[in-house]
Amino acid sequence: MKYKKLVAPSLKEMFIDQMESLILSGELTVGEKLPPERELADSMGISRSVVNSGIVELERMGFLTIKPRSGTFVADYRRKGNLEMMKAILKLSHGHLSKAEIRSIFEVHSALDRLTMTRLIPRITEEDLQTLYLKLENIKKQKNANDTLVTGFEFHHELSVLSGNTLLPFIFRSYYLAVMDVWIRFYELNGAHLIYENSLHIWNALKDRNLQAALDWIETFTYEVTEGKYTIYF
Repeated sequence: MKYKKLVAPSLKEMFIDQMESLILSGELTVGEKLPPERELADSMGISRSVVNSGIVELERMGFLTIKPRSGTFVADYRRKGNLEMMKAILKLSHGHLSKAEIRSIFEVHSALDRLTMTRLIPRITEEDLQTLYLKLENIKKQKNANDTLVTGFEFHHELSVLSGNTLLPFIFRSYYLAVMDVWIRFYELNGAHLIYENSLHIWNALKDRNLQAALDWIETFTYEVTEGKYTIYF
């Protein structure tokens, strides 16, 4: 089925979106105290329970700090935020991140890949290689950005699973979902073949049990995306 059911955002989601926008735009500054919940609810035409649950969620994401008996304050989200913060920034900017933000995304991706390869190459089996090869070839079969990126993610996520590091799969999944818009832009500017070729270089290094080749390729790919011919800056 081509069409998905449309679902209207809840009042809580709308409240959170508005608060995120006010904070990320600078209209609400770091350290600024919010009005009492009842006052916020009255001014926005929503219930106090919606405001309360929204504030709790915004604190969890790193946008706000709740101080008992003192009030709720705008947090320094650059210091307190988590990966959901990146989703909010992407949503507000419609994917138009700054050069520094895009560079940071690919640098983190490079660091995750380096750790994965360092852990995986000494322990990889022929069965692992076959599993990865099937996922690699599946990337080539896809016809659109979303499917190509999902299968590309599945290949790299499998690497993290096979690495034996119990946290890497969770970190990689959270990171990937947070920056999907950046990868879509990469696809649109550079095509599906680069997503496949990047994974192919990784697989070949694994097949040869050649850690240095893997690390060299990761460094080369990161450079080309952040400084070279595949940059995706606006």
